[in-house]
Amino acid sequence: MKRVKLFAILILSILLGMSCSENEVMSPTDLKSSSEASAKTTGNWAPNGAHYNLNIIGVSKGKTADMIGNNGHRIFMPLWGNSKIMLTEGDDFMVTDGNGTDGKAGFQLPNPDPDGDGTTSYTIWMRALGTPGGKAVITTCADADLTDEFYEVCSSEVLSVERTKKGASKFINVSKTLLTILVDDTFTFTDGDGNLVEVKAGRYTIFDPIFEDYFWSYENSGLKLLQLRFYPN
Repeated sequence: MKRVKLFAILILSILLGMSCSENEVMSPTDLKSSSEASAKTTGNWAPNGAHYNLNIIGVSKGKTADMIGNNGHRIFMPLWGNSKIMLTEGDDFMVTDGNGTDGKAGFQLPNPDPDGDGTTSYTIWMRALGTPGGKAVITTCADADLTDEFYEVCSSEVLSVERTKKGASKFINVSKTLLTILVDDTFTFTDGDGNLVEVKAGRYTIFDPIFEDYFWSYENSGLKLLQLRFYPN
């Protein structure tokens, strides 16, 4: 009888230990497997809970209406070709310029890592929707402030998403690619004040002061709808 009780206590301890480990603070990459496993019952693999939703809509004709300011949850981009989504730091998520068909749209979002500890305060999940066959490539970039011009720095990691078939589409965690710039090689530049700045090889979170004017470069090849969801950690 004592052996049965000891065995039951041992099993209970193991289960409690598993429960505690699942509640530990997780990085965006760790969050992917945990959240997907718990969200499979919803059918789209997105985490449960409150989130901000952003739709990037590919259109064949350019928009002429004034879309500067808070423009809801949508950004129009060319159905074919490249445009930029300029990123500005703010307390809330907000579309500041909904028209990217003129070459440049705008989106406000909080600093994902204000403490610089490598753990982001939110994650980004993405899925492609619309007519099958469309594809988009997104790269996180910024400007380095040179003496007489700006030098564009883009991450060596690119995000390619394609709508391959009809029906339900699964969300994937794209936090690392969209919230950081990966620099492969160390380089130096002279900033606008004449100071020599060294950029070491490594990963830089958006809004790191070493660069300016962060943006997502959006190369569209017929993708009509890309959906992004922003979830607080």
